[in-house]
Amino acid sequence: MPVSRKLADGNNVVALQPHRPRGDRKSKPRGALSGAQRDWLARGLAQPGGKLPLFDRDGQKVSDRTIKSCIRHGFAEPWFDNQIKPDWLVCKLTDKGRIALNAEF
Repeated sequence: MPVSRKLADGNNVVALQPHRPRGDRKSKPRGALSGAQRDWLARGLAQPGGKLPLFDRDGQKVSDRTIKSCIRHGFAEPWFDNQIKPDWLVCKLTDKGRIALNAEF
């Protein structure tokens, strides 16, 4: 929507935003993995049953946002309840997650 401004001499000026074609958007395609998602899911490929790690390679807890996003998209699923730390989600890789990883590489 144009923005109207009054100049000192009383004339109105309309400022327009440059047009950007729809195909020029910088967003990733729907269903594409973020870097954090790809790194976390890829580590489950070599684990028995596709178990996904609770911690990254630097020993930091994997972000809850990354885990919940992967679960929401169906790339991972909760595996079992962690009795010692109930707030930690123990997850495993799903077939959809394996397909998404194969499409990325």
